[in-house]
Amino acid sequence: MLVLSRKKNESIVINNDITIVVVEIRGDKVRLGVEAPKEVPVHRREVYDAIKRNESGQSATDASANMESE
Repeated sequence: MLVLSRKKNESIVINNDITIVVVEIRGDKVRLGVEAPKEVPVHRREVYDAIKRNESGQSATDASANMESE
């Protein structure tokens, strides 16, 4: 893992088209702004994990339905 230090209003650029900006630092919380192309999904980790769980559950349901129809 690459670890970088940034101050308020400083940014990080990823792959020439994604920019992460430190918007605010308040106590132990940091607010980040993400600028990315619309086709690049950006989620908080807990939302991403929920999406993946839902997708894998849906895949299992689809596979089960396919087995029953055969």
